[in-house]
Amino acid sequence: MSGKRIVFTGGSGKAGIHVIPYLMQQGYQVLNVDLTPFPDPDAGVFTLKADLTDSGQCFNALTSHFDFAGYEGPHPPGPPDCVIHFAAFSRNLLVPDNECFRGNVTSTYNVIEAGCKLGVKKLIIASSETTYGVCFGQGDLDYTSFPLDEDTDVNPMDTYAISKLVGERCARGFAHRFKVDIYALRIGNVVEPHEYERDFPKYIADPKLRKRNAWSYIDARDLGQICDLCIKKDGLGFQVFNATNDTITATIPTRQFLEQWCPNTPITRELEEWEAPLSNRKIREILGFSEKHNWRKYYNPEH
Repeated sequence: MSGKRIVFTGGSGKAGIHVIPYLMQQGYQVLNVDLTPFPDPDAGVFTLKADLTDSGQCFNALTSHFDFAGYEGPHPPGPPDCVIHFAAFSRNLLVPDNECFRGNVTSTYNVIEAGCKLGVKKLIIASSETTYGVCFGQGDLDYTSFPLDEDTDVNPMDTYAISKLVGERCARGFAHRFKVDIYALRIGNVVEPHEYERDFPKYIADPKLRKRNAWSYIDARDLGQICDLCIKKDGLGFQVFNATNDTITATIPTRQFLEQWCPNTPITRELEEWEAPLSNRKIREILGFSEKHNWRKYYNPEH
């Protein structure tokens, strides 16, 4: 799909500011739909301001020119080749819980409905690691099992994670109804390049700090690669993919670490030596993901 048109919602956020430039480097045309402008004015990213909880604005955003150059062509714009939906309240406690639920669920429903009814054949939506129930759970909780994979039962108690599960369920139903591909990415803790040197020393020194993220993460640039692979992989219908990097954020091998820090959590299969507890095996095997930004490239815990 190189050169095809991608509408990316929420591209001005922490992940989008790295994913959109990656996609543009791959040759895609990208329209950012967000409430705030893209923060880098030199990146060449055009932002259309839209409230995606309004279905009319959503339908119009998906049939918009990508920039003023669109008026030079012979035809008005049609729907894009792919929609990537990252726009959302990014966690709890940004707004009251009911508004977090309303905003996230309504915008996701509207984007999926508009995309499917407009004939878009590929949609990618942002779900979350929080669906595994510990990240924003009340108290010191244990995971149900390790590794956490896409078949693990999910029953979170917090509003943000529940809103993401509702989005997955909407995606599954619309993919079935319209016979399209909708891939839901359960995105891990997003790490930007400048955060390795700043944050990883304390993560390694105090492993308890990373329990809520299952000692896993996703480099924002590698998330761009995952989105590109999703765009290129057709015919899978509805799918859930963990979007994480390969390895655990610890200095001892995964099984030994988990037996020490989560002794009551069962391990259900053989783990690769340094495998992230929030496993990305599925995206490696099905999409061909190969990480480029392992955390050890940017922080050496031995020094």
